[in-house]
Amino acid sequence: MTQRGFTLIELLLGLIMSGILAHLAVPSFKSVLESRHRQDAAQSLASGMRYARTEAIARNRPVVIHAVDDDWSRGWRVVVDMSGRGYQDEDNPVLRVRQDGARVPMAGNSPVRSQVRFSGMGEPVFAGGGFRAGTVHVCDADQALSLYQVVLAPSGRISLRSDRAEQALCRSGSGTLAIRAASEPAAPWAWRK
Repeated sequence: MTQRGFTLIELLLGLIMSGILAHLAVPSFKSVLESRHRQDAAQSLASGMRYARTEAIARNRPVVIHAVDDDWSRGWRVVVDMSGRGYQDEDNPVLRVRQDGARVPMAGNSPVRSQVRFSGMGEPVFAGGGFRAGTVHVCDADQALSLYQVVLAPSGRISLRSDRAEQALCRSGSGTLAIRAASEPAAPWAWRK
């Protein structure tokens, strides 16, 4: 009885075919992985805001959620505002921290650019007491697209949306600097093309 195995040429062809298939699968796997990172970042921020609001109501005290280094992409912290100075006072107790590696670009419009303060009744307010509402956009790293939106209503309701839309705050370019530059108003004397 003779045994038949694979020849060297058949093994090499099999390796070449598997290499080609792996090469074709890597880009789609990478896009799936990036999409998952964006979705996780959006869900994390929405749950962080909900947590901050719940703590404000439970404690009947102002609670602030703020972006680490004024950049939501780097993470956020939830702080009980005992002194009225928010996260700037080191003595205020920190309730929760989320650190991210800034791999998912995120940008908020003016009212939620870097922080949200909830009153003891769970309403989002400015330091002066006015109502606050806004949207933090989870952006595509390569295009000016907002893929997820964490929306803060004046009532304090936080919703997570997944509308794919162009967004000026999500300018492509060199990371968060381009996002910050896009969110800041241009000087009135600046030339426009």
